[in-house]
Amino acid sequence: LAFHQLTNPILGNPTDRLSLQIELKDITIIIIMSKEARPSWDSPMQFVLACVSYAVGLGNVWRFPYLCQMHGGGGFLIPYLLMLILEGIPLFYIELAIGQKMRLGSIGAWMAISPYLGGLGIASVVTSMYLCLYYNVINAWSFWYLFHSFQSVLPWAECPVNANRTGYLEECEVASPTQYFFYRETLNISSSIDENGGLHMGQALCLLLAWIIVYLFIVRGVKSTGVVVYFTATFPYVVLIIYLIRGVTLHGAWNGVKYMFTPKLEQLVNPQTWINAATQIFFSLGLGFGSLIAFSSYNHHNNDFEKQAVIISLINSGTSVFASIVTFSIYGFKATFNYESCLERMRLLCLNAFDLSEESISAGNVTEWIHYLNITHPESFAAIASKIEHLLFVQAVEGTGLAFIVYSEAIKNMPLSQLWSVLYFIMLLLLGMGTLLSGLVWSVMLVFLWSLAGLVCLLCLLLGFGFTSRSGNYWFTIFNEYAATLSLLFIVFLEVISVCYVYGLRRFERDIEDMLGHRPNWYWKVMWAAVSPLLLFSLFIFYIINYIQGGTPTYQAWDKDLVRSGFSNITKINNLKMKTNQSK
Repeated sequence: LAFHQLTNPILGNPTDRLSLQIELKDITIIIIMSKEARPSWDSPMQFVLACVSYAVGLGNVWRFPYLCQMHGGGGFLIPYLLMLILEGIPLFYIELAIGQKMRLGSIGAWMAISPYLGGLGIASVVTSMYLCLYYNVINAWSFWYLFHSFQSVLPWAECPVNANRTGYLEECEVASPTQYFFYRETLNISSSIDENGGLHMGQALCLLLAWIIVYLFIVRGVKSTGVVVYFTATFPYVVLIIYLIRGVTLHGAWNGVKYMFTPKLEQLVNPQTWINAATQIFFSLGLGFGSLIAFSSYNHHNNDFEKQAVIISLINSGTSVFASIVTFSIYGFKATFNYESCLERMRLLCLNAFDLSEESISAGNVTEWIHYLNITHPESFAAIASKIEHLLFVQAVEGTGLAFIVYSEAIKNMPLSQLWSVLYFIMLLLLGMGTLLSGLVWSVMLVFLWSLAGLVCLLCLLLGFGFTSRSGNYWFTIFNEYAATLSLLFIVFLEVISVCYVYGLRRFERDIEDMLGHRPNWYWKVMWAAVSPLLLFSLFIFYIINYIQGGTPTYQAWDKDLVRSGFSNITKINNLKMKTNQSK
């Protein structure tokens, strides 16, 4: 209004014009002071730790090792590192630069670039809200396992007795104690998504505890969260180092590590390997949620975000490789333990079936004896052939199967299993809480007032109770598969297009020069203008084609009567991947 009056030609009173000039200067000073009064990180290190706590999460511990195993160990590392250079670091750089320049949250930053881009920020917030609803359920499961770790015998180490107390429950014996505890005790899962059932009160209370902790950590905004990240970003590394030292000393651990670093080069010609490498980089860094823009908006104007983008991306990818070494050492121990147990069971089977002396068959020559008995006593051997187990290395398991079944099964076979269990599930909690506190909640909270943090947490808690019902794990899988995959891919594609071709690459270069004192080099400009958009567009098209050609939609359900994964049809759910690592 003051600017309009100053420029109005019919305004002729010099005194009025002078007072309005003073008023305009005061307004300008207030705006500048308001912008500078925005809270800031105490130091660049605090910002880096917040980004590390956000980017390094559960996906580094369970998703990356699964992909690494599925695509031939070391053969997956080659496309993974290439995608980090071509996709991950350049897009990470863009989000940090936008936040630091605009000093606004996701919605405000994109509206400052163009009023028509406000929907892009809203899309980021909505996607973050989706993940807030279900991500804390993982923390509730971790609390559940942590509380059950303080028992003299871990509850997933042995099966419960049946109602007659004459033996163990058949469902548990046919599957395994770890599977039974996860699906029946932790989830009390139904046999179908249509079979809802009531809430699991234990899980509901654990979810309540998880949201109370989130609220206590975010209620004071950037100051309280900035202090928390010092712990949530560093302690998981302490636990991983302890687990690495313990893991590599386990019997057979080096078999797993060797498998990880033995490349299967034929995987390099498999397009799916490159697609999975690109998407793992994309989701591991947490691009598209608006959280990185919110984080960097609390930086000082001349903060060196270019160096930080490279450092944080390398730390994130290095953590994935480091966690995989720990995971594959556990894989090696578990596989060796199962292999030797299998040999011992077959040795006893042959001794009892053919009435041989105890010393005649050992674990070292049992396979030779099986071959010999099959030739010399074909009829007798045929009677036990169905009981001979196939000796496999280890089945690939991802997601909750890896975190809560494979690791639990390995932990129960370790000395001082309670100690290792407590350390492991504290680490999972910190990884989950770090991602939630440092990222997802922030992008949502910046839309609302921080004083309304309690109401937002309460809303997420009430909606999250649906995941603690008997069919909640099926809904969890739907959210995990579909809440963010395509939406984040589309959001980040629009982000890079908006920066380069709506805001303008030259203008963006000048903004970077204003903050850093130099313009970005040719590598960044080539990635932003051509390589990253084409790669993101290709990934988006691939997902659309893969979804259309997916065939009959199915999901895997736990059948307590058959104790196996039975395939069921359900509309609009495409190949949900709730693995249930079966044992014979």
